[in-house]
Amino acid sequence: MSHAFVATLIVTVAIILGSRFVLVGLPLRRFAAPMTASGTALSAIGVAGLTFHCGAMFYRDTVEHVPGTLSAIRAVDTMGTASRLWFVVSAILLVIGLRRQHLVVGLAVVAALAAVGVTMYDHGPLRTHLNAIFVAVVIVAAVGAALVLPPWRRATSITTR
Repeated sequence: MSHAFVATLIVTVAIILGSRFVLVGLPLRRFAAPMTASGTALSAIGVAGLTFHCGAMFYRDTVEHVPGTLSAIRAVDTMGTASRLWFVVSAILLVIGLRRQHLVVGLAVVAALAAVGVTMYDHGPLRTHLNAIFVAVVIVAAVGAALVLPPWRRATSITTR
């Protein structure tokens, strides 16, 4: 994974999430749904787990500096059962956290994460896997920007319903 790829992904996510603060129409009031505190926590843990999984595989030297992570990094890096479990459990936590969103949103996130998982373990080209990662991250960021209401906010900015 090149630094240009990571930089492009970070800038893209920043633009998507930043649009939430700039565009008056976000979140989309017709489709937005509030998250519970537990849903927010599960989603955050899921995203952290997926981020750690990617970091352990692509940026091992950097992630190793986090105390206590060496055994988890080794487990993920071998691409065996532990790696698959780490990915699947993190993905499931994210999806459970988004459970109050519209069914189509959940299915889009599941499909994107499934594509990441399949391309990670099918021994295919790295470029395909990186494309799947990019799409999945953009989908999750877009859901967060356009459709998620925080637990403390039960209505959209436009309260005429």
